[in-house]
Amino acid sequence: MIGVTTWASLRQPVWQWGGLTLAPDNGWTIATLCDAYFGFVTFYVWLAWKERRWLPRVAWLIAILLLGNMAMATYVLLQLRRLPNGEPMATLLTARHG
Repeated sequence: MIGVTTWASLRQPVWQWGGLTLAPDNGWTIATLCDAYFGFVTFYVWLAWKERRWLPRVAWLIAILLLGNMAMATYVLLQLRRLPNGEPMATLLTARHG
């Protein structure tokens, strides 16, 4: 991310961004997409660790790549719903599903 942000910054200061597709504006568009997908991949690594079965892993990967933060929020809300009463929030991060 440091590399792509530096590249975009050298093409154009962020405060001069004015659109999605025209040079040099498309540098910040590319940097924003890279940032989003790095976040998606980071979240998915945690999700893949939590889910032990391949079908949920693949289904959630497709959902995240197509829907982004909406799918990630849905996954976290479902995990919160599964959390038993009285369990610490750390369980949300560390409990794996069989």
